[in-house]
Amino acid sequence: MFPFLRLIKYGVPPSHPTLIPHQAILEACDPAQRTDLAAELQLIRQTTQAGIHSSRRAANDTTWNLWEDFCVGLFIDPELVDIDDPIPLLQLFAQRYRRGVIAPSGAAVRSRTVEGALRAVGQAFSTLGCVDPRLTASGKLDIRLSRQLSAYKKEDPPPHRVKPIPLPIIGYAADMCRLANTPYSNAIADMLLLGFYFLLRPGEYARTTNTEASPFRLCDAHLMINDRRLHPYQATQAELSRVNFVGLEFTNQKNGVRGEIVGLGVSGHHTWCPVQALLSRIRHLRTYNAPMTSPLYLYHDCSWRYIDTTALTSQLRLTVATLGMQYGLQPNDISVRSLRASGAMALLCARVDTDTIRLLGRWRSDEMLRYLHVQSYPIVAPLASRMLHQGHFSLIPNHQIRG
Repeated sequence: MFPFLRLIKYGVPPSHPTLIPHQAILEACDPAQRTDLAAELQLIRQTTQAGIHSSRRAANDTTWNLWEDFCVGLFIDPELVDIDDPIPLLQLFAQRYRRGVIAPSGAAVRSRTVEGALRAVGQAFSTLGCVDPRLTASGKLDIRLSRQLSAYKKEDPPPHRVKPIPLPIIGYAADMCRLANTPYSNAIADMLLLGFYFLLRPGEYARTTNTEASPFRLCDAHLMINDRRLHPYQATQAELSRVNFVGLEFTNQKNGVRGEIVGLGVSGHHTWCPVQALLSRIRHLRTYNAPMTSPLYLYHDCSWRYIDTTALTSQLRLTVATLGMQYGLQPNDISVRSLRASGAMALLCARVDTDTIRLLGRWRSDEMLRYLHVQSYPIVAPLASRMLHQGHFSLIPNHQIRG
């Protein structure tokens, strides 16, 4: 019997192949213990699934279903039993996925999407306790798949990345919101500045459709006057006016170290300042007795409402439509995701070392460089002059000295 047919026999949904080894454990154990053991194994499965994002889990399930349909259509066991060399089959799967024949979108996809689909298939095998068929004995991607993906990458059109936004545009957008002086517009201004200065991901400072997003909350805000820490609710108005350092504490935000606090001091500008933006949020939330667990993007206007990513993108694009030409930007060049890149770009232009930028932005690799554009005038304008003055060098000869 093909292993994938065991799914039907055991009544296990195809999207959850990880239950197969659990079924084997149940069959081998004492019948009197099966009920309790089945409950434990179910809990283990749920815990394992909770280890990845729900959207990623759903995407992996979809990919596994596509893999099963692909293999069954070729009369091949999806678990590759009796297949000595699975690479050609994986290559065919990748080719059809690339062309959109079996891709969920029904359209041609980029190389990274194909790579992700192959990875999802490989990880499904790993969850079964089997060898990932993509990999060699040394754990590296088979050279045939590697070269195929490399060829796809060369064929891909240039990636469309959002561009960083100069601070004057962000500041102007915030100032226009302040002039409107409504709970909604003030919250927009605060979140724009916090997203920029703290290099935040959208779901950390605005409401998104992602139900597992981890926004910073009132209880995550830290206020300090020099080395003296204040409580957001217990601090007096006079104390709040003297705050010169603020921080945000990580709980379960992506790539953050739980319990760690990232902080910033005053910027020197009376409104374009992370300290003033966070204090504005705290004053508003505590005016309406918001719980300490309230997201910072919450605001009260007759009832509790929230700022979402669409509102922030709309405000930014409206401002870019007005000022963007003088900065080389068009509205479609940017979105709320630009704020993270904008803060990193400002630090780079300020000659802050890349290690510090990575720490503040929680990048674990050089991926941050993909967000920073060499089109920035302050960075590239002086390079030719520096090359002219530093291009006069000599090399230490490496020829052998003969005696």
